[in-house]
Amino acid sequence: MHIEIGFAVAAVLATFFVGLSKGGMQVTGMLATPILSLQTDPLRAAAILLPVFIISDAVGVWTFRKRYDARNLSILIPSAFFGIFLGWLLAASVPERAVAAMIGVIGLAYVLYAHSGLRRLSATQHRPNRVVGWICGMLSGFTSFVSHSGAPPYQIYVLPQRLDKLVYAGTSAIVFASMNAAKLVPYWALGEFPASTLKISMMLVPVGVLSTLLGVYLVKVIPQRAYYTLAEILLAGISVQLIYSSLAGP
Repeated sequence: MHIEIGFAVAAVLATFFVGLSKGGMQVTGMLATPILSLQTDPLRAAAILLPVFIISDAVGVWTFRKRYDARNLSILIPSAFFGIFLGWLLAASVPERAVAAMIGVIGLAYVLYAHSGLRRLSATQHRPNRVVGWICGMLSGFTSFVSHSGAPPYQIYVLPQRLDKLVYAGTSAIVFASMNAAKLVPYWALGEFPASTLKISMMLVPVGVLSTLLGVYLVKVIPQRAYYTLAEILLAGISVQLIYSSLAGP
């Protein structure tokens, strides 16, 4: 199986960001599919990365298995599954550029809100809200199915709660591991797992596991305030990139 150098570099870099996200640097995972999409069809890029996401998920879940918020899990996982189901139903009819733009606008809106007077006015309202959680979870599942970009809706709901950074990392690991596992059957049904795709995925797994361990280390050593600041900076940058790419695309 011949693999071009440009594709190989993009695949390794995308997998590196997948691993960091599964180690707790959650929003970096949103960089993965756009990077690999520079070298191949976006849906094929998502399919190549899905097994890497799942195996890296296992490392993240095991690492943070005792640190999670059960109420958030009870709200986000069922709603995300519903969003994945909607993504499966609408996969052939929803333009990926429209989804990318929507993700970018939502993510950027949260960052602007987080640093506005509105955030200070609502500073005491950090408890998980089931209605908001269901909306954000459904959006996260839908956008995750389309392009592995479920982080902004998820973070809009979870970041204002200011969970302990390890609880945040553990909750994120479990939620996204559940979503990625749920995407296997729909992707298979859509014919996105030929043998050639799975071979490439398996070649990338070691990179994903090693970068997951690096992400775990970084989460543990970065101070909590800096951790959330970094998450918001990455979210803003990725959101702007998604909006730009959706507007500038062919």
